[in-house]
Amino acid sequence: MSPRRNRPQGGEKPDPQGDAGDRYGGSQRTESWQGEEWCVRHVAGASAPGKRYRCPGCDQEIPGGAPHVVAWPEYGGVEDRRHWHKACWNAKDRRTSRVQRSRNAPRH
Repeated sequence: MSPRRNRPQGGEKPDPQGDAGDRYGGSQRTESWQGEEWCVRHVAGASAPGKRYRCPGCDQEIPGGAPHVVAWPEYGGVEDRRHWHKACWNAKDRRTSRVQRSRNAPRH
């Protein structure tokens, strides 16, 4: 029995740069929300183990390594990116506009 080949058989070689969506473990698309365009990327979560984010939809922590969504306004910068639970992003239109936070909870 010969060893298994894990290399591609075709003549195409994968792009080492890759697509930005592939590099972070998910696809990126644009969605319209609150009158502006938002870039939305699904993140597998494996790229940042140990990092924790606070979901603006439910104000709960997203543990490191958990799959989630990163969204930012189309013309916003890095500081405008927010990490959401997938369910919270999908329910964003059904939530109230103001999340109640405890007095000493972080804003993001």
